[in-house]
Amino acid sequence: MSENPIHDSEEDSSLKPLAIEGKLPLKTVGIENLREANPQYLPPHRYLHPWFARRPTPASRLAILASVLPQGIDSDDLLRWMQIGPNREVEGSLNEYVERKKATEDQRSGNLESHYGYPRPFTQSPTDSERAEIHEALREHWDGELPSVLDPTAGGGVIPYESLRYGLPTHANELNPVPSLILKVMLEYAPAVGDIESEVKRWAKKVDDRAKPRIQEYFPSTRESHTPDNYVCTYHVQCRSCGAEIPLVTKWWIRTRSDGIRVVVRPEILDDGTVEYEVIVNPDEEDLRGFDADNGPVSRGGDAECLRCGVVTEDDEVRERFNEGEFDYDVYCVRYLKSDGHHGFRSPNEADVEALDAARDRIQSDFELSTFLSTPIPEGNKTAEPRNFGINQWRELFSPRQLVCNYEYVDAINHFQPQIEEEHNQKTAEAILTLLTLSFSKLIDRNSRLADWDTSKGYPSRMFKGKNLAFKRVFTDNNISVGGVDFVSYVDKIYQSYGELVGYLPEGSDPANVSVGDAANLNQAEDSVSAVVVDPPYYSSIMYAELSDVFYVWMRELLDDVFPDIFRESLTDKENEAVANPDRFDGVAGNGSSKRDLANDSYERKMSEIFSELYRVLEPGGVMTVMFTHKETDAWDTLTMSLINSGFTITSTHPITSEMPQRAGMRESASADSTLLLTGRKPHQERDPENAVPTLWNDVKSDTRAAAKNAARDLIDSGLSLTKTDVIISAFGPTLRVFADAYPVVDDEDNEVPPRRALEEAREAVTQVLVDEYLEAEGIGDLDDITEWYILCWLVHESDTFSYDEGLQLGYGIGVDVDDIKRSTKTWRKSRGDMRLRGHADRVQNANEKPENRSSRIPVNPDDLSFGLALDKVHAAMHIYDVKGESACCDWLRERNFDSDSTFKATLQALLQVLPHDHEDWELARDLAVGRTRDVLDLDFSPNVFAEDNQQTQQTGIDDY
Repeated sequence: MSENPIHDSEEDSSLKPLAIEGKLPLKTVGIENLREANPQYLPPHRYLHPWFARRPTPASRLAILASVLPQGIDSDDLLRWMQIGPNREVEGSLNEYVERKKATEDQRSGNLESHYGYPRPFTQSPTDSERAEIHEALREHWDGELPSVLDPTAGGGVIPYESLRYGLPTHANELNPVPSLILKVMLEYAPAVGDIESEVKRWAKKVDDRAKPRIQEYFPSTRESHTPDNYVCTYHVQCRSCGAEIPLVTKWWIRTRSDGIRVVVRPEILDDGTVEYEVIVNPDEEDLRGFDADNGPVSRGGDAECLRCGVVTEDDEVRERFNEGEFDYDVYCVRYLKSDGHHGFRSPNEADVEALDAARDRIQSDFELSTFLSTPIPEGNKTAEPRNFGINQWRELFSPRQLVCNYEYVDAINHFQPQIEEEHNQKTAEAILTLLTLSFSKLIDRNSRLADWDTSKGYPSRMFKGKNLAFKRVFTDNNISVGGVDFVSYVDKIYQSYGELVGYLPEGSDPANVSVGDAANLNQAEDSVSAVVVDPPYYSSIMYAELSDVFYVWMRELLDDVFPDIFRESLTDKENEAVANPDRFDGVAGNGSSKRDLANDSYERKMSEIFSELYRVLEPGGVMTVMFTHKETDAWDTLTMSLINSGFTITSTHPITSEMPQRAGMRESASADSTLLLTGRKPHQERDPENAVPTLWNDVKSDTRAAAKNAARDLIDSGLSLTKTDVIISAFGPTLRVFADAYPVVDDEDNEVPPRRALEEAREAVTQVLVDEYLEAEGIGDLDDITEWYILCWLVHESDTFSYDEGLQLGYGIGVDVDDIKRSTKTWRKSRGDMRLRGHADRVQNANEKPENRSSRIPVNPDDLSFGLALDKVHAAMHIYDVKGESACCDWLRERNFDSDSTFKATLQALLQVLPHDHEDWELARDLAVGRTRDVLDLDFSPNVFAEDNQQTQQTGIDDY
C-alpha cells in the first residue's frame, strides 16, 4: 500500500503539486533502509573515509525523486525507478511484494538478497531507458528543463551522488573541508576522471617503498617473518603509597572469541615495583587459577587499584597525573604477522621497549618532528574530553611511535607530489593525491591514542565508534606498513570503493558543481535552483568541526598547496558551523541567558540564514525537502522558526524508518529511528510578514492537538515500523504545519508564542493516543501525576534511559516538574546528560535491616502502612516479595488493604504492560500478579500474558500489537 502524507496541503493554485505532496510508498522505502543498514555490506561511499550521520540510499532517492516528479506518479513506477523490487512481474503491487518478503524474512533459507529476489538498491543505478522515462516526466513538469538539485550541507555526499545517478544537474556545498574531500571524490573525480586504478596503486607503492624502511626499526621482530603489526598499549601511573606501577587496564583479555585462539595477559609485579606482562595463548584453568582476567586495576568509574598494595588512586587524581605528565606508556601485548599471513601473540620484550624509546628519541632530535602538529587543541564541547587528560596539542593525540610512523607516510606522499603533478593533468593529479590522502587519513582512525583495542576480535578498534573524542586507557600502536591496518591495504580498499562509485554513474556523466563554504552564502544565482534536498546539521547531536579536526590537521599537511582555499586555516571553521554548541558561549553566558540558550539562539540564527539563502536561490515555485532526524523539542522549535522566518510554506511531512531501532538500554542518541521528510515550497507570491495578522494561541491550540492526534492514529494504522517515540516525533510535522499557517501566533497578552508550545501540546496529545491504544489498565487517569509520568516514560521510550528533554516535556504535559521530584522521589537520575528511570531496588529501603540502619536518602519505607505515590506501593510490594517471600508479602498486602486499592492494581497492571520482560521489576510484577498474592489482591486481569513461557525480552512494539 501507499501512505498519505501526514497533512495534505491546501495548495497555492500557482504551485504545480509534486509527488512528495501526495502519497508515497513509505513502508517499502523504510524496509529498504533497514536492508541497507547491514554493517557487513554498506554502500561504497561509507568506506571512503569516516564521517557522521549519512542518510540511507533509499530514503535519499525518495526525497530527491519525490521532490521533483509530479504528483500522481504511480507507486510501482516510482519504486521501479528507485531500483526496489525484482525485474519481473510480481503478484500484486511492488509495495505488497516487499512487505510480504519483509514479513517472511525469518523463514528464509538463503541470504537476504536471494530472499527478496533483487539486490540492494544502492548497487543498482537506473537504466538508460528508465532515466529517459524519468527525464520525460520531469521535462513535462518543469517547462521543458531538467530540474537542478542542490544539497547545501552535503556532508558525506549521499544526496548529491544519487542525484547524479539520475542524470540531474547537481550542486553540492559543504563548509567542512574533511567531507568536502569525500564530495570531490564522489561528485567530481568519479564522473570526470573515472578509472585511474593503475596510477593510484603505482604511486601508493612508491610512497610505501619510501616510508616502510624508515619505520621498520620501531617494530622489531623476535625472529624472521614474525613482524609486529600491533602493539597493545596502556599507561601506568605510580602508586603514591608503595611506589609500584599501576597499569591502567580494565580487563586483561586480548582476544575473547571462542573461534580460533583466546589470548589473555597476566601481569606480575617485580620487586622494584615495575610490571612484567606474560601473554598466554589459549589459557587453561591452571593458567587462570587465582587470576581474574575480567577485572584489571581500573574500575568502571576510572579508579585505579595498585596490584601490590591495593591502595586505590581515584579517577580525579589519575587525570591530574596525566595533566602533569606523570605517566608513561606500556606495551603489554604484541600481535605479530607470520609469513603465512596468520597472526600470533607474544609477550613484550626489551627490544619492544627500546623501539618505543627510539621513537621518543627521534621526536626530540628531529627538528621537523619536534614541532610537527603542535597546533593547540581548542577548548570545546568534545575537545574537552582529551584536554581533561592533558592532551592539549594535536600531536599529543598520538604516542611517540604513532607520531613517527604517521609522519613518515605524510613525508613520503609530499615527496612524490611534484612528480604526480608533473606526470598527470590537473584533475587526475588532484584525484590521485586526494585518494592517497583519504587512505592515509583513514588510518588515523585506528592509529591514535583514542583508538582502543577490540578484545572480542583481537584487532585494533576505531577512534570514532561514537561521536566523541573520549580518552582510551588502552590503545594500539599500529605498524601501518604491514598487516591489514596498513597504507597499501587502505589504498586498495578505498580505490575499490571509488571504482564502484565510478561504475554506478551513467557513462558521460557531468560532474556536480561542488563548492566549499558557508551554506548561508552560496555561490548560486538568485532563482537558479529547482529543488533543494537537505539533511541539515543535527542541532546539538554532533560537533562536526571539533571532531573532524583530528583528520583535518593531517590532511592540511598533505593538501594545503593542492587546495589552498580549502586548507587555508589552521583548523576547521567553527564560527560559521550550524550546531548548538553551548561550550562556544562559556565566556559570554549570564544576564539571564544560559550557555544553552545562547547556543540555541545561535543555531536558530544560522539555520534561518541558511534557509533564507536557500529561499533566495530557489526559483519561484521551487521545493525544499528537509530530512530531519532528531528527538529534542528545542531542535524542532528552532527548525520551524528558521523555516517560517525564511518565507517557506510547509506543504507536507512524511516519516520514514531510516535507522536500526534502538531498543532497551541503547537510547543514548538524540537521533530518532525515523527520518521526517518536511517539505516547503517557495510561493510565487511572497508573503508580507510585517502586515500579517496575528492568530490567538487559544484558536490554534485545539487545531494543533487535533492535527497531532489524527497524525498519530494514522501512523499507528499505517503499518510503518515506528517506535512510540517516533510516532510523537512524526506527529510534529502536521502540528508545525498548523502553527506555520497561523503564524504569527500570540497569547492573550499579545506575547509571541514560539513553535515549541505547539510541540508540547502535540507531545501531550499523542501520548494520550498511545495510552488509549496500548494501556489496558483501568484507572490510569486516577493515578497520581508522578506515577502516571513514570509509566508513560516506559510506555513511550521503551527503555529506562532517554533524552532529558523528552522526560522533561512529558512531565510538563501532565503537570510534573521532573527536577522537583528527582531528589524527593528518586524516580530517576541523570546519566551522561540523559534521564534514567530507577527501579524498586534503588527506591525502597531494605526491610531486612533495622530502621535505624537504613539510609534516609532512600524515599520508600516498606514498613509504612500508607504511601504517597501509587508507584511507591507497588515498588514496596516488589521489595517485600523479593526479600521476604510470597507468604510474608501476602500478609503485608492484607495489612494495607491493597485488595481494594484500585491505584495499586492499575499501577501493577500498567507496569506489566510497559516494562521490558527481562527487567527485574517486570519479573517481580509478574510474581505479584500470579499465585497467592493474586488471590490476596483479588486481581481481575488475566495473568496469562505474563506467564514464564513468554520469551519476549522487550516491551511490545507498535507493529507487534
